[in-house]
Amino acid sequence: MLGAPGAGKGTQADILAGEMSLPHIASGNLLREAVEKKTELGLLAQSYMERGELVPDELIIKMILQRIALPDCASGGVLDGFPRTLAQAEALDKGLGDKGKSIDKAVYLKLSRKELLKRLSGRWLCRNCQTPYHLITAPPRVAGKCDKCGGELYQREDDKEETIKERLKIFFAQTVPIIDYYRRQDKLIEVNGNQGIAEVARELMTSLRGKAK
Repeated sequence: MLGAPGAGKGTQADILAGEMSLPHIASGNLLREAVEKKTELGLLAQSYMERGELVPDELIIKMILQRIALPDCASGGVLDGFPRTLAQAEALDKGLGDKGKSIDKAVYLKLSRKELLKRLSGRWLCRNCQTPYHLITAPPRVAGKCDKCGGELYQREDDKEETIKERLKIFFAQTVPIIDYYRRQDKLIEVNGNQGIAEVARELMTSLRGKAK
């Protein structure tokens, strides 16, 4: 599942996994769980994180390969949050190929920069209880105040417009080569993400069923 920050990858991966009775494999969750459980790979990943370094691609791929080797992945899984770069996509293909497996379809949730900016820059949090709000889709009853505890709402640095523009610039620079990579393999499915959650899910399932024929 490919898409920019704010595209709804996690939501759609969850819906798709439920529809197809497949596990939802979020790379970020795998990493956190491995660190929490102090597995061999988790301890190794933690050593990089404690030094302020990025966890190497090969380590994340090993975690993914271990996860898909479990019985519940016998029929496949929905991979969310990885790959993020062309090098990661190529390394993932090699790792899967060594296990006699491969990526079947790559779904790209395509949104305009304007829509992504609107979605991301509208996010606010309660300073007390961390309840999330969105100025357009889920606004508080009283501007600037949390409905639950009355706490002050604030915006994270990551959700401020200038920061978001930079994040999106990096995303598109990294992702266009991945899109082309899967398109050349005839594995890419593009879905219009400028819609509601239900409409995106419906288009995604229709596209997947059409490709499967």
